[in-house]
Amino acid sequence: MELAREDKVKDLLKNQKFNQKEIAEMADPQIEYYHWLYFEDFVCDYM
Repeated sequence: MELAREDKVKDLLKNQKFNQKEIAEMADPQIEYYHWLYFEDFVCDYM
């Protein structure tokens, strides 16, 4: 679980969506939500 969080945090930082301080204050569900919002595609998006 910790590795998944780290990967998501790296993606958010790399693309400058949030800074380190903002991410440090987020809970796991918040990080998962923002990662989903910015980085995960859905099949419906291409229809």
